[in-house]
Amino acid sequence: MELTLAAAVRDTTSNTKNLREQGTLPAVVYGRSQESTPISVNRKEFEKIYRQAGESAVITLTGLGAAKDVLIHEATVHPVSGAFIHADFYAIEKGQKVTVSVPFVFEGVSPAVKDKGGILTKVMYELELECEPKDLPHSITVDISKLVELDDQIKVSDLSLPKTAEVSVDLDEVVAMISVAEEEKESEPVDISQIGSSVERGKKEEAEEAAE
Repeated sequence: MELTLAAAVRDTTSNTKNLREQGTLPAVVYGRSQESTPISVNRKEFEKIYRQAGESAVITLTGLGAAKDVLIHEATVHPVSGAFIHADFYAIEKGQKVTVSVPFVFEGVSPAVKDKGGILTKVMYELELECEPKDLPHSITVDISKLVELDDQIKVSDLSLPKTAEVSVDLDEVVAMISVAEEEKESEPVDISQIGSSVERGKKEEAEEAAE
C-alpha cells in the first residue's frame, strides 16, 4: 500500500495557530542527508494516513521538489482536545535501513483456550525491526490458532517477517503462550472443639499461675 502526502514549505513567520484553524498542520522534515525544513500538510489527510500507517510505514512526501520517502517520527497532540498540532517526518536515504517498532496484531482463535480452558498470555505487543524501508510492515500478524495444547508457545522465530529484517531480540523470545489457571487449594476444616479446649486450657494455666 503506497501512502502519499502533499506538503509545502512553510513560512516560519506565519502564525501556527492560524494555520491550524485553516486545517493545516505545521510540521518539519529532516534526516541524515536532509536539512531540517519547516513544512505544512493537510491535517485531515495526515490524520487519515496516521490511522493507516502510524509510525511504522513509509510515506512519500510530494510538493517539495523530488518526492521524499519519510517516516512519521513524532506526532504531537493537544493535551486537552487530542487534536494533532505538529508532526516530525524523518527522511530516509535510498538504501538506508530503518529501525522501527512494529505492533503485533493477534488473530484467530486458540483451541487451547476455546476447548481446553487455557489462558492466552500476550508476552510481547511489538517488535523492533531493522529493515529496508520498502519491506517495512505496518503490523505483524500473530496467528494464535496455532496454540493448540496447554503448553504451546509462539516465539519470534515463528513469525513471518520480511526477508531483509533483523530483530533486536533473541529468536527464542516468547510472543504469546498458553497458561493454566491454578486451582485454589481448599482450606482444611477447623475443629472448633479443639479451639474451645485450647482456650479452656489456657484459662486454667493462667489461674494456676495466679494462685502460686
